[in-house]
Amino acid sequence: MKITIIGSGNVGGTLGSRWAKKGHEITFGARDPKGEKVQKLLKSLDGKAKASGVKDAVSASQVVLLATPWWSAEDAIRSAGDLKGKIIIDCINPLAKDMSGLTIGHTTSAAEKIAGWAVGARVVKAFNSTGSKNMANPVYGSQKITMFICGDDVEAKKTVAGLAAELDFDVVDAGALVAARYLEALAMLWVHLVVVAGLGPDVAFKLIKR
Repeated sequence: MKITIIGSGNVGGTLGSRWAKKGHEITFGARDPKGEKVQKLLKSLDGKAKASGVKDAVSASQVVLLATPWWSAEDAIRSAGDLKGKIIIDCINPLAKDMSGLTIGHTTSAAEKIAGWAVGARVVKAFNSTGSKNMANPVYGSQKITMFICGDDVEAKKTVAGLAAELDFDVVDAGALVAARYLEALAMLWVHLVVVAGLGPDVAFKLIKR
């Protein structure tokens, strides 16, 4: 599958790297594809991924992973060009710059805002409720971390669920995109536990079913 990653930080780099190693065609969409950060990431993948401008990368892909900071998300969407029909995996949380809390919630979510900006795209919320270390290895003993997803397009969710399952997550469909309001708050709880409660990044959520 052709996947564009917008954002070459810990989350975008980790997910892009793992999908590349699974045989997917990965392109990192960047303002400066020849920049040091992007080139270092490509070098670590031994030619299994490439980089180009955001608009060109998006136009050639079926799936777009949006992994920028929240305050850069709207600009990233605007620079992506025509997104009609594209599956956008939104893994962004609307965190304040000082990580003190969420900047929006209750009556909307980052995912719903992104769906409004990305006209005609099929937005699925996923990969927002844990950290990049868990994305690199989501298996704890005999258990797989739960990855909650939500979205309004059934087929898009099936695609994203498959991509998450490939990386060894236990995928749970939380329903329509409006459920992102709860998943983004769940992510804030994870950040709170890791940073404020001092548990560190080796913690994760697991949904247990009887």
